[in-house]
Amino acid sequence: MATYVLVPGAWLGGWAWQDVAARLRADGHEVYPITLTGLGERVHLARPEVDLETHIADIVNTILWNDLEEIILAGHSYGGIPVTGVADRLPERLRALVYVDSAPMPNGMAMVDLFPPERLAELQRVVDEEGDGWRLPFPGVAALGEDASLAGVSEADRERMAEKAVAQPWGSYTQPLQLAREGEEPPYRQVVIACDDVRGMVAAGVPPIVAMTRPPWHYLELETGHWPMFSEPAALADLLAGLAVDDAQ
Repeated sequence: MATYVLVPGAWLGGWAWQDVAARLRADGHEVYPITLTGLGERVHLARPEVDLETHIADIVNTILWNDLEEIILAGHSYGGIPVTGVADRLPERLRALVYVDSAPMPNGMAMVDLFPPERLAELQRVVDEEGDGWRLPFPGVAALGEDASLAGVSEADRERMAEKAVAQPWGSYTQPLQLAREGEEPPYRQVVIACDDVRGMVAAGVPPIVAMTRPPWHYLELETGHWPMFSEPAALADLLAGLAVDDAQ
């Protein structure tokens, strides 16, 4: 059996992994869905000081305080950034590092660096005018679909997202990722589960993403939208469970 630590993307909490976690637990695995500070049931802890390092610490402390070893650590979307930081700090604790429709952030880059200037200026305006200068409000499900694929997400799950999503601490987007081990050979497997968004970047020939389709990466595809924990929870759980089986062989 394996130990999983599951990290959600922006605006979401550990609740987003509920269906996937239930399936993994039914197979006897130990599962820790993470809710990052300021999100989900920890929304009451939101404050201007919350940043990327806070979110990395959330995951690191879950691992250390629960004495977790041989972890399959998975990050979805924005969650791919803090899990990269965790792998840099605790590489010996990991069995596999999994990017779910996501990719690793290079050292010194921040989430905001991924946006073109016009889009970033609009986000900053929203933060300033609607988020008290430190929160990025949830844009609504329809707006999400303009930037990422909602394929396969049912109307019920869209309503659940709209009901439970909360503002993202803006500091988690603006603080650059700081890595001490970039370039070192990791002791864990590197895995990508590519859904519509990453698959689209592979098809478009985006060099850093195409590189993830080749060794030492373990590249898997899931034909669904950007939120597979909602659209294909059984298939996603099967892929994650398969990593433990592959390692054991």
